[in-house]
Amino acid sequence: MHMEIAERPGVDPVLARTLAKAIDGSSKARRTIARETGLHKDALLGVIRGTRPVTTEEALRLLSASGVPSKGILALALAGHEELASEWMHQDMGQFWDELFRALPATLAETLGEDLQEIRPRWAVGTSRLVAKLLVEHVRDVINRDLSTR
Repeated sequence: MHMEIAERPGVDPVLARTLAKAIDGSSKARRTIARETGLHKDALLGVIRGTRPVTTEEALRLLSASGVPSKGILALALAGHEELASEWMHQDMGQFWDELFRALPATLAETLGEDLQEIRPRWAVGTSRLVAKLLVEHVRDVINRDLSTR
């Protein structure tokens, strides 16, 4: 049901496509999503078609009403990871990412403490690789412990 998004002034095409995929992939009817988000059905159709600009708050409400982890998926799409946002939005990985996205900043600030001032932007990509490697090890460990308790 997803349509090609037209380039319109004030409309972010990535956001429009992400919202359309979330809405189209939802188990809810469009009219239900419109009602839950406080949007008129015609406004919702404009969002899906990419002809109506959407505020951040509206986007978060639409994602949430579509059963999508809203903040994490919105952040992925706006950070240039539209394909991952689409892939993860209706999977457990989307929920995991949403919760990690919410928890990580405070956890970093708390854990780094005074060392927070020493962080350099150029370390970000390498740090992301390290975090991914640590996560893989952690996930495998949890899976193995789960299997051994069965």
